[in-house]
Order: sequence, then C-alpha cells, then structure tokens
Amino acid sequence: MPITTANTTTTTISPTTVTPPATTVLKCDNGGEPENGVCICPDEWTGVTCSEENFCEEQQLGGFRFPRTPIGWFAYSEEKCEEGMSGAGKPRASTRCLSVNGSPGFSPPQILQCNLLLSDIQKNLTSSADLETLATSTQILTSKAEELTAENVTAAAEIVNTLLLSANATESVRVSAVATVSQLLNATVPDDTKENNATLGLTVTLDQLSVNLSLSQNTSQSQVVQPNLVVQSAQIPAADTHGVQFTSLRGISGNFLPNRIHLNTNATQVVMENSFIADALIYIRFPPGEDARSRQTDLNVSLGFVLYQNDRFFRSKLYMRRRATIRVLSASVRGQEPNKVPQHVEMMFRPRASNVVGMELDSLKVVLERRILSKIKTMLDNTSHPLHDMLLINGTSLYDFSCVFWNYSQKDWSTSGCSKGNTSDGLMRCFCNHTTNFAALWSFRENYEYAEALGAISIVGLSLSFLGLIVTIIYNIKEIFQNEQKKNLISRLCIYLSLLAFIITFVSGVQNSSRQIDIEVQTDDRTNNLLVSDEHVEPDRGSCTAVAALLHFLLMATFMWNSVNGTQILIQKIRRSLPPHWTLLSMALGWGVPALFMGITLGVTYRVDNPLGYRQEEFCWLAALDKNKHFSFEKPLFWGFLLPVGLILIYNIVLLVYVSIKATRKSCFRKSFLECFTLAVLLGVSWVFGYLVLVTSGTMNLVFSILFCLCTTTQGLQIFIITATMPTFRAAMSRSVQYLSSVSISFNNVKYRLWKNWHKNHSEKYQER
Repeated sequence: MPITTANTTTTTISPTTVTPPATTVLKCDNGGEPENGVCICPDEWTGVTCSEENFCEEQQLGGFRFPRTPIGWFAYSEEKCEEGMSGAGKPRASTRCLSVNGSPGFSPPQILQCNLLLSDIQKNLTSSADLETLATSTQILTSKAEELTAENVTAAAEIVNTLLLSANATESVRVSAVATVSQLLNATVPDDTKENNATLGLTVTLDQLSVNLSLSQNTSQSQVVQPNLVVQSAQIPAADTHGVQFTSLRGISGNFLPNRIHLNTNATQVVMENSFIADALIYIRFPPGEDARSRQTDLNVSLGFVLYQNDRFFRSKLYMRRRATIRVLSASVRGQEPNKVPQHVEMMFRPRASNVVGMELDSLKVVLERRILSKIKTMLDNTSHPLHDMLLINGTSLYDFSCVFWNYSQKDWSTSGCSKGNTSDGLMRCFCNHTTNFAALWSFRENYEYAEALGAISIVGLSLSFLGLIVTIIYNIKEIFQNEQKKNLISRLCIYLSLLAFIITFVSGVQNSSRQIDIEVQTDDRTNNLLVSDEHVEPDRGSCTAVAALLHFLLMATFMWNSVNGTQILIQKIRRSLPPHWTLLSMALGWGVPALFMGITLGVTYRVDNPLGYRQEEFCWLAALDKNKHFSFEKPLFWGFLLPVGLILIYNIVLLVYVSIKATRKSCFRKSFLECFTLAVLLGVSWVFGYLVLVTSGTMNLVFSILFCLCTTTQGLQIFIITATMPTFRAAMSRSVQYLSSVSISFNNVKYRLWKNWHKNHSEKYQER
C-alpha cells in the first residue's frame, strides 16, 4: 500500500506580529469563524479565509463508497460486515486521503476480514504474518471507539505497541498504528489496571517513535497526524540551531490536521505566527555560547514531539478531571552529550472544555424566571473581568492551573522542575528544565448569571402584601386576646406570620451577596501547586445557604399551615368542635413537618466544600439543575420542595372542592363564592400556576407565568382584602376610628389674683403633661 507520511520543510519565522488594519473586515468562507482577526477554519478547509479545499471528495473506490475526508485522515467504507460475523457492523474497508503533487486523492482501499478478532491478531503477531494487514485490521476493528471495552483497548494497545517496536514495521504500518492510537483516545471505558498499564506503556513507545521516525525514513522531518494524535520527528544540525518550536494551530473542531502542525527548527524565542492562533506550543532552547561552539563537531540532534488530544492514557489519581480537556505534549531530544541537554523548555496550552458540556446560558435565565421563584425579574449582570473575557469556555472560566509532567515512576503528574507564567493573552504558559510528557492541568469555575434585582411588578406586589399582612396580623392578635375561641384563629395567624417572614427574607436575602464572580482568579505565577480537580467550587460562606434554608422552611410552613387551616374548617363543618389537643397537634404539623423536611434536605445534600449540592449560586434557593443546566429530579428543589408541596396542593384542592360543594348547597351563590374564594387564597391554590409553568411552553407558559407572578406576589394583599370584608374587622376599624375622633385634650383651670386690680379675676389655661 503506497502510503507516505507528510514530509515538512524547515521554516524560520521572524518574531514579528502583524495586526490587521482596523478598517479591514475579515470575511471567513465555508463556515469559518473570525476570532481576533484570524479565520478559524473547519477541518475540510484551510487558508487565510478558509477558501482552500483540504479534503478528498466522496468517492466510490474498489467497490466501496468512502465519505468526504480531510487530507491525512483515514476514511471508512459505508459498507459494513454482515450480521452473524464477529466483526458485524464494522466497516468493510479503509483508505487514507493523501495529497499527491498538490492534488488530494484516496489511496487504494484495505479490506477487513470480517471474521477477524483482536485476539486473533495478537496470536498472529508472533508469526510471519503480514504486519500491514494486521495493522489495518486492528485499525478498522477499533474504528468505533464508543463500542470498545477495556479488554478491546488493552488488546489493541498491546498490538500497536508490538507493531511500532517491530524492526519489520514499514511506514504504512506505523501510520496505521498511529491512527489506531488516535481512535483509542476516544474510547470511554471503566478504570482497569491492565488497560492502564498497556496504554501507559504505549506512550513510551510513541516517544521512541517520535525520535526515530525521521531517522528510519532518512528525512530531516517527518510527521504523522491523525484527529487525536500527532507524531512529529526532526533531525537538525546541533551547531546550526538555537531552539526548536513545535506549534499546533487552532481549528473549529479542535482536531489535528497536517496543515495545522508547524515546526520551526531555528527559533531564538517563542514566536506566534501571523494569521494563526495556537492551541498548543512547545519551545526547546539549547545552551548558547561555549556550549553551542562545542556542538560544532556533533552529529544531528534527533527531536521528537507527540501531541495527545486528551489525557486518556495518563490516568491520574491525584487530579480528578471531570469535564476539562487536558492535552498532553511530549518532547524528546537525543543525540547530545549530557552537558548539552536543553537549557529551557517553554510550553503554551489553550484551555478547552469537553464538547459534551453544553453550558446553555439561557437556561439559567429560564429557570430564574419560571421555576418556583419566577417572581424574580432578572437583569443579567454583564460582569467584566480580564480573565473572564479571554478564557471564557462554554460557560466556564479559568480559575487556576498548574504546569506538570508525567512521572512514570510515580505513575502520576508532578510539578518538579516546572513553573508557570501568566495568562494575560489567554494561554497557559509553562516552563520546565527537562523534556518529557507535559500538560497544563487547570480548574474552571462556572460563569453564573446572578439575579440583580426584583421586577417592578414583584416589588409592588410584595410591598402591598407586606403592608396588608402587617395590618391583618395586628387585627388577628387583638382578636385572639379578645376571643375565647382562640383555636379558630391561631392557624390563620400562623399562615400570616410564616408568609410575612418569607416575604421579608425573600426580599432582603434571595440575591446572593457572596458571589463567586467577585472572588479573584488564582492564576498566580509564583506558585505551581498540583491541582486536585478541574472544578473549582468556592467553599460556603454561610449566608446564602442560611437564606435558602430559611426560605425553604418558611414556604413549606406556609403550605402546611394552609392545610392545617383547611382541615380545621372541614372538621368544624363536620363536628362543630375541634379535638381537645388540636392546638398542639396543629403546631407540630405546621412548624414541625417543614422543619423536618428542611433538616433532611440540608443534611443529605449540603457540604461546606460544595454547597451547590443544596442551593443555587445564581440566587439563594434550592438547587434544581444538573451539570448540563437541565432540570434534574435528583436535585433538592424537586424532592425537597416541589414533590411535597405538590402533594399538599392536591390535598388542599380536594378540601376546596368538598367545602365548595357543601357551601353551594347551604348558602346563596354570592356567599358561597366568597367563602370558596377566601378558602382558595388561604389554601395557596394559586401556586398550581407554578406547576403549570413547568409543564407548558409557548403562549400558555407565558400566561401561566404572569398569573403565577401576580397571584403569589399579592397573596398577602388578597388576605388583607378578604379580612377587610369581614364584619368583625369592619366593626373593629369603626371602633378604632370613633375612638380616635372622640379623643379630646383636657385642660386644667387655675384662678389667681394680682395685687393690682385684685378685685378682678384672671384665669390661665395650660395643658397637663
């Protein structure tokens, strides 16, 4: 199979930067995206404006149809192995897109034996079997990474390792083996010791390949580039270079392509190429002065670079990566004397998040407006921070990073001999005094859309409810002291008190006063400590969690007292009198059950080092969303609030229907309607609109959102209006007005005589104090 690696030429890039004129409007073609004056291109296109083709067209070849494929990559046939065979569902053939004399075209296809297994290939490696056929078969059998098991990955890694170390391996065997490794980097399998050892051993072999590849081909430079793996090799005269720079340029997909891999074999310093943006870079500087002159008689120095799309083969126990993509960049230098080792190694990495993480910023706003606290009218905070602007990644931003290398003796990352630089231009800079497998481990934090203020409707409604509840509570307290039937009034008073306390707590504390966005980013270049996780969650400061817990308790208490009051009305209609211990029982239910729910929810989900398991960060309320910002039934908002409150509402609605039927039979329509409306308000039935918001969309969702906001924010005002219609309230208000109008100021009269004109009486009035 006539497959050749892409040979590159030595380039020398001057350390200059060209800034496009301010008046130039960059237009990117074929789906390219402009960024900082540069077009970031899709995989199939290249050039300054993404206008140059970089692919082989879809083609029928050897009886197989292959899809459009970028230059340098492999394509797999649309035809699959038939059912009943061990390779069922696997592609029947593969080919590679190559550029020959500037014209892209597919190489002759390689056909898979559909009954072949990876275990069969392992057995044949010790025989004189055709290595090229075995390498191609291994590649095709691992082409569907999502179907691979830990045993498959282990077997494939061992096969590739043997092929690359074989003295009989040809160039096409090596290319096919590298393509297999690229596919294995996409595999997601459980942690397995045997698989870890096999893949980690493979990284050592790839380092050797990167140094020896150009030697075996008798070329100055050679590279093999696949979507997830780059192997670059170079031979340079030791006396003619000050340093070598390897650069991987950025594309939309993040995949590697030959035209995005650049090598500068005579760089005096790190150079950022014009019209490109780097994703990863490594610069190796050799000793200057006398050491350089001492290298005049040395032979060529062999350099090798291996760039991994992720750290799939480097399983760390010290650093837990959940969502970040950590690229690993290996550098190897051989052929020099011990006193001529590289003096300085500098790297740059651009932080990237996994594609599976979709931070839907709008979902935060939707939850903020439409969930149970939809009364909040959000005004998104357009916070600006230099690092937030430069390192914004799928709704997250860089918090800290550490520069590390893989320590094979410890089988983990280490910071020994490495330090980190600044991130002023959006790249993580690392410096080390040796060559090996490097990476920049980084931690991110979420970029939250904080609730800035309540809307005008909410402020007016809550203010009126506050005033109405104050008057109603004063009236009820007075009635309790004057009325012998205190049991009938205590439950309503508790409803009013819990609702008033909720409104006060909500207005004063629902906005998060200790926001993570106000905490300074910790990218200090003076420290280089190994990070323990890629997710940074600020430890709880207490105030927001306390508010969330208090809101949870008070709102649950309001609903429980609604039910207690409704049950009391029902009992009185049936028995005419309440049970002897009803007051104690109602207190236990009204205050005890909400406290129990709040305590259990807090105890199960809250941790000081991760408070967001219990509450939200955007505002102080129960957590509702998963990592992808989708509503989760496992979060406390559902099982700690929505579920129990939903059951209470169902019970309250049943009470309302029953009492309404009774009232309609015994009273006139007007009286029964007022009684039912009063009971509906006291039972909190308007919160049903909140549940309808969760299950509707479009116009109906908007209608229910408005109704929910209006009804819930004015609930205290509704209670006051209902109370004001009661004859006893009007009588009490009338007595108060009469009392105030009848109040007169009494004066004392004092008579006295003056010596002059003593026969006349004089009087003087003064007010008693």
